[in-house]
Amino acid sequence: NRRTHAAFGRQLESAATMRPILLKGHERPLTFIKYNKEGDLLFTCAKDHHPTLWYGDDGERVGTYVGHNGAVWTCDITDDSKTFVTGSADTTAKMWDTQSGACYFTHQFEQPVRAVSLSVGDQMMCISSDPFMGVPASVHVVRVAEDRSEQTNEIIQVLSGPEGRINRALWGPLNETILTGGEDSVIRLWDVETGKIKLEARDHKKQVQHLCMSEDMTHFVSASLDKTAKLFDSRTLECLKTYSADRPVNAAILSPILDHVVLGGGQDAMAVTTTSSKAGKFDSKIFYKVYEEEIGGLRGHFGPINALAFHPDGRSFTSGGEDGYSRIHHFDTDYFRLK
Repeated sequence: NRRTHAAFGRQLESAATMRPILLKGHERPLTFIKYNKEGDLLFTCAKDHHPTLWYGDDGERVGTYVGHNGAVWTCDITDDSKTFVTGSADTTAKMWDTQSGACYFTHQFEQPVRAVSLSVGDQMMCISSDPFMGVPASVHVVRVAEDRSEQTNEIIQVLSGPEGRINRALWGPLNETILTGGEDSVIRLWDVETGKIKLEARDHKKQVQHLCMSEDMTHFVSASLDKTAKLFDSRTLECLKTYSADRPVNAAILSPILDHVVLGGGQDAMAVTTTSSKAGKFDSKIFYKVYEEEIGGLRGHFGPINALAFHPDGRSFTSGGEDGYSRIHHFDTDYFRLK
């Protein structure tokens, strides 16, 4: 009995040392979180029209990007951290100067914009638009001009065809392919040159909420409402691993330094009012990437987790919830002893 008490005490101690930093900057549910390449800047998007910039280490708020008139679904940042891009339900994708917060270019579409993603090297960007008024969902590829005054909205390639909206679009290795996942639960690999589908993976049973590429771009993890996250080979789309959760998964991310996967989700926002924060399963769960076993979890949000992002040094991660809060979780030393 004494031993269990000691173990419980240690658990409490580690819980006390791993106090998350609470970021309160949004009035509506979080939708997306992104770190820049160095990890000193943290960008959060929410349904409240204003993407927000924070310092990545201590969570100090730097400012907001004002200009969208709808929910901001996704964002991306160039490797040099100078250009910030956002996609919004107001049918635009905007390009911002990160430092001044000024929007210098707006890509206007007929349909709501869902996913934006910059290519390796930041010379191109793909923008996904939702299905609307009989027009199917599609991914538009545009060039990112080095000289901002020369930026145009000329679309060099359009990938279209899938039913339902495309929730995430990612560039594959060498920018030869684009990966998409969305409402119809199919993950597709597109050839950028031809605009045709190369491969399809039908491993998920419900809609795919999130995709996250590994550092070396050899594999990626997907999160789905079918209560699983899956690891895929990014060239062959072979499903390598499955991480089963007991709740719909809204986000899954890969640690850049350890073989760990972090999952976040919870009951649908509609069903949440009837559940407590414990029963609603709003904690983020950490899994071994290779063994598919759960290591532990971090509680805290009062609603489903909608967004997750790992700090590039792998020592902390940020979660964003339906409750409008973001939490920066700095791992304690015990975590790094887990192999």
